[in-house]
Amino acid sequence: MMNKLLIIAFCALITFSGFGQSTYQLAVLKYAGGGDYYANPTAVPNLAKFANKKLNADINEEVPYIEAGSPLLFTYPFVHMTGHGNVVFSNAERENLRNYLLSGGFLHIDDNYGMDKFIRPEINKIFPNAKLVEIPYGHPLFHQSSDFNGLPKIHEHDDKRPQAFGIFIEGRLALLYTFESDLGDGWEDPSVHNDTQSKHDEALRMGLNILEFALLKGGLE
Repeated sequence: MMNKLLIIAFCALITFSGFGQSTYQLAVLKYAGGGDYYANPTAVPNLAKFANKKLNADINEEVPYIEAGSPLLFTYPFVHMTGHGNVVFSNAERENLRNYLLSGGFLHIDDNYGMDKFIRPEINKIFPNAKLVEIPYGHPLFHQSSDFNGLPKIHEHDDKRPQAFGIFIEGRLALLYTFESDLGDGWEDPSVHNDTQSKHDEALRMGLNILEFALLKGGLE
């Protein structure tokens, strides 16, 4: 489906692969329900800085919040979502998110601990006919600039293994849900959560893999 979002995503791909001069932005999703969508304020800006340094990309390091129902959602090729608690989308917001993802957008949802039981039903409502499937360790998502044997474990949470789940649309990974990893906390300034520099770097390298796979590869194997 070729519309304005696919054109934007294509321009982003050129910027990454050709190291062009155009600047584009990542965004963080704002949602209702009481969950702290604003958690980890330094996370995505730090990831943008890391991508700029490692790939010589030109990502705007100012990261806006974008409401789930906003038409401006379609101007961001990559949107991040996080939080600890309840998530509620209206029917109009679900439709907007569905259209965004069907049109070529990419949504990364990172459970900051406590989101899981709320976000899964919402994902099911956005895509009632698609299954959230676990992404195997051999998937290219884990083998971009860095090689990982699955998601890194940044924070312990319930001491469960970290898992990556996805919604695939015609073979394209459109929605990535990372669980029991807490990448976003790892992207934050290390002093925020007293993370070691090695944990911070590990989280950023996995984040860079996600950006590369979503933007350079278009979410396709």
